[in-house]
Amino acid sequence: MSLLVVGSMAFDALETPYGKTDKIIGGAATYICYSAAQFTNQVQLVAVVGGDFPNEVIDDLKQRGVDTAGLQIKADEKSFFWSGKYHDNMNQRDTLVTELNVLGNFDPVLPEAYQTAEYVMLGNLQPGVQHSVINRLTQKPKFIALDTMNFWMDSSLDELLTVIKHIDCIIINDEEARQLSGEYHLKLAAQKIMEMGPSVLVIKKGENGALLFKENDMFYCPALPLEIVFDPTGAGDTFAGGFCGYLSKTNDLSFDNLKRAVVYGSAMASFCVEKFGTERLIDLSRTALENRVQQFVDIVKFDLSIPLS
Repeated sequence: MSLLVVGSMAFDALETPYGKTDKIIGGAATYICYSAAQFTNQVQLVAVVGGDFPNEVIDDLKQRGVDTAGLQIKADEKSFFWSGKYHDNMNQRDTLVTELNVLGNFDPVLPEAYQTAEYVMLGNLQPGVQHSVINRLTQKPKFIALDTMNFWMDSSLDELLTVIKHIDCIIINDEEARQLSGEYHLKLAAQKIMEMGPSVLVIKKGENGALLFKENDMFYCPALPLEIVFDPTGAGDTFAGGFCGYLSKTNDLSFDNLKRAVVYGSAMASFCVEKFGTERLIDLSRTALENRVQQFVDIVKFDLSIPLS
């Protein structure tokens, strides 16, 4: 099944306790595509870049099965750029520079072949842009997932609430879930958010794993303890790519399969943080991924016999 990915492709400049980079490749759609391509060669990309974006990155995505017919290249303009510095605990960061450039006037164009996509992953963008993509699809997808952030809750809440009514799944972190719902306890927050429209909710908790909600069902996937978290940039997008890529590959939206998708998404995110930017995703083998997934299985697998009396 085809997976339509809409989001940013960008340059990032990063500083963490483990090092510092000049401009490297980033952007939500970039991470999502690299992650999803581990599962399916039917990824359809909609994004915009400037003439400064490297052709070799676009070619590399094509070689992994990503259709780039929906990628706009504005030769005389610059790509989106973000610079940030992470605190020692890696859970907080300061934004140093944000230059929207071509992303400031991004109007997604969906080639005809994209308009019947069965699965859709809307990366973190202005809610009005996300809604425009849904409106331009000629048939209702089987599954639409959306990522968003606190900034849009502060600046474009009405637009965000409108687009949420038209999606099947929202993927946000615990802080965002609390803000969107007005509830501190995540189970109550989940109930309120799903009343807004989506039937599936994933709440990312960083180093504390992820929660999956669907109707009255709930699943918790722990994070895999890692020796070093080198760079958390893009981990959430990588999770989303793995999650949606697995679902589009298996074409199964049962709760059991959603749980498996969360595990695969978490495994992909655990690789992302091991190096700067997309570097670890680019050289990731299928064998390494399956071994990592087995590690997730092993840390929660146990036998338990409880006497009845």
